[in-house]
Amino acid sequence: MALRKDAQRNRDRLVGSARELIASDGVDVPVEEITRRAGVGMGTLYRHFPTKGDLVDAVLEEILDSYVGLARDALLVEDPWEGFAGFMEQALALHAANRGLKAAIASTAHGRERAQAARRKVRPLVQTLVERAQAEGSLREDVTGEDVTMLLWAGGGLIEAAGEVAPELWRRYLALVLDGLRVGSHAPLPVPPLTKAELTRIA
Repeated sequence: MALRKDAQRNRDRLVGSARELIASDGVDVPVEEITRRAGVGMGTLYRHFPTKGDLVDAVLEEILDSYVGLARDALLVEDPWEGFAGFMEQALALHAANRGLKAAIASTAHGRERAQAARRKVRPLVQTLVERAQAEGSLREDVTGEDVTMLLWAGGGLIEAAGEVAPELWRRYLALVLDGLRVGSHAPLPVPPLTKAELTRIA
């Protein structure tokens, strides 16, 4: 059953507040701070989210759905390279805007399940982005969708490590990575990419 407009508004405020605070302070942020920022009382919180885990899951669902949306939108970009490169940039920007995401995913079983479900949706889309750019001749032929997943994972690690010291540092290394991925004069890669089974074991 659909929520009343005022109830939906309060729910959206709570999710938005939790998203901002988890992104900045991590998953351990107190629920009292979440309700204060949302401008609602604790009773309103518990009507919508009986436990903090339920609220964290709602935030995760929203963020992880955003990754899937980014990949789908990238496939609509006419220029295959622009779609591919734009997806990588926007995916890392989303991670940078939600630096508490990794801890939040690890904090609940539902979070981990939703992350895995999001990966299952994103990976074939990323593979299509790769194949489009390769068919157009802009992306080197030896790159795989699994490579892209690992590069995004590495970029996420850089974002977490640089933190507040250099929050935009990831953009420098993304530019270097994209330059290396684009067709040109490149030496062969020294080791093969991960298989899908190996990627599943790692990520």
